[in-house]
Amino acid sequence: MTESMTIGSVRFRGASRFALALLTMLIAIAPVAADEIDFAHDIVPILRRHCAACHTGERKEGNFSMNTRGSLLAGGDGGRAVISGDSGKSALLERIAGDDEFTRMPPEGPLVPPEQAALLERWIDAGLPWQEGFSFLPKTYEPPLRPRLPELPPSRDGRTNPVDRIIDAYLAEQNLPRPEPADDASFARRVHLDLIGLLPEPRLFERFVADRSSDKRERLVRRLLDDDLAYAEHWLTFWNDLLRNDYSGTGYITGGRKQITRWLHDALRENKPYDEFVRELIAPTPESEGFIRGIRWRGDVNSSQTESVQFAQNVSQAFLGINMKCASCHDSFIDRWKLDEAYGLAAIHATSPLEIHRCDKPTGRIAKAAWIFPELGEIDPAADRQKRLEQLAGLMTHPDNGRLTRTIVNRLWHRLMGRGIVHPVDAMHTEPWSADLLDHLAVHLAENQYDLKKSIELIATSRAYEARTPRRETASDADAYRFDGPVARRMTAEQFVDAVWRITGEAPPKHDAPGLERPGDPAPMVRAALMKNDFFMRSLGRPTRDQIVSMRPSELATLEAIDLANSPFLAETIARGARRRLAEFDSPTALIDWLFAAALSRSPTADERRLALDSLGETPAAENVEDLLWAVFMLPEFQLIR
Repeated sequence: MTESMTIGSVRFRGASRFALALLTMLIAIAPVAADEIDFAHDIVPILRRHCAACHTGERKEGNFSMNTRGSLLAGGDGGRAVISGDSGKSALLERIAGDDEFTRMPPEGPLVPPEQAALLERWIDAGLPWQEGFSFLPKTYEPPLRPRLPELPPSRDGRTNPVDRIIDAYLAEQNLPRPEPADDASFARRVHLDLIGLLPEPRLFERFVADRSSDKRERLVRRLLDDDLAYAEHWLTFWNDLLRNDYSGTGYITGGRKQITRWLHDALRENKPYDEFVRELIAPTPESEGFIRGIRWRGDVNSSQTESVQFAQNVSQAFLGINMKCASCHDSFIDRWKLDEAYGLAAIHATSPLEIHRCDKPTGRIAKAAWIFPELGEIDPAADRQKRLEQLAGLMTHPDNGRLTRTIVNRLWHRLMGRGIVHPVDAMHTEPWSADLLDHLAVHLAENQYDLKKSIELIATSRAYEARTPRRETASDADAYRFDGPVARRMTAEQFVDAVWRITGEAPPKHDAPGLERPGDPAPMVRAALMKNDFFMRSLGRPTRDQIVSMRPSELATLEAIDLANSPFLAETIARGARRRLAEFDSPTALIDWLFAAALSRSPTADERRLALDSLGETPAAENVEDLLWAVFMLPEFQLIR
């Protein structure tokens, strides 16, 4: 029997007791969203000014260091100074607010102003968000620029994939066990979602599991990558996020923004070589120029939001994993990039002399068009804009620019394995956990004519990718990470919606992506990646794409769990799908077995089948099927890729 339930002021509709119990569990474990803290701009300057003299670098007064998040939490001789999530029990705040000359922090100079102390309090209560890889220690690691082909370790136990040869040696050095392989069902579900974004069809899945061929996993990877349309429309989500492309939102109505959807869709279907792909975005064709145009904001904007400065930020982040947003306002607090370097890139794009602004104040200096790695070549500042863009495109894709290839293969590794070799993926100044693995993947891409599918295939056919996802606690500090297998990940909003549409048979009849023709007879299912963003997908993490997004949230927030259960879109889709599926099956058992195979890529256990049969009854009504669909869709097993 369906029923409703109220939690707080939110009423949940159309879910069985089983589904509601699962939802309550999800809400209980979901993290509470905290006020957003800008670590680099809000927190780092305070700590540098008031704490660095005694507690950073080699200085550890009272044996207390703030160099990393881990050392900050560890405390010193006086015990723990900061309690994550509890500012009221954090002695640090008492010390900075005190006036005792023997206990106050800092011991000399001005006290921390009240408004800055309030920021620190919010930061502690929010769980001490810390940019991964950041340290107050002087930087000793500088990422290499040019490519490097490492010597491969010998293969062990017949594991010849270069990825496995490198990782097996890494695990031995770290004294870590080799991860156990995932079973066929888990692998099939994972690789379908990762490579084409869709759940495996039950008949094909069953055939794969029954196959006893030793190379069946490799053949499945190649078959999925050969499905050009499904591949393109899944990876469109990845590239739309990274290139700020969408079908609605800021700038599209006013003409202050241009889409690149058709160009991007064609490039993915054709598997355009990555170096050519990048060149066509930087020195664009009319179809691809939307990326470097950025957004022409209405009204007055901060100098760091002008189109040319957006260009500097976007090409740096998308193609090099460099954060130029700090450096486009002032010399960066968190890495080596300078204001003049950000404006040098911006001047390549500018159509008139570009005055450098620092913290939105004009400096009176005019930026000179320049490339940030002059050892590879330089931009001619006297050349016209189109020529400057062509020069930049050539330098960005120069064979000696290993930063380009390292950045994209790191993004692919993150997407397939759940965590980057360099992490986060837009902090490529951070030391990788395996430089050899990163460098080998980067050289492999270049040697294979910049074929991204070849890179994906190399990773997806490795034993490392095929391994079980380990149970792990989230590391409190970036220094603590050691690779021990792929990370379980949430479905993206688009993957979740596609899965619901496929299981219910309720995909929309047409897509929203303008100017896009989709081949196929019969026409393939419309994908969520081709639809305009809506409240439901936004609640599941799909960004508005006003800014580049290279990593979506990994946690299910409380509001997202609530939206899952109270979404009119989901309720109506499930209701229609329940009627459709009820008419297609001649027995409750057949329906249950199909649903588990379609949604979870496995058969139900005896207890699950019994509970589902009790829920459906001997003569199921549509609302009974609706309850069962709700219950399955709310399962963490359904929503995770693992």
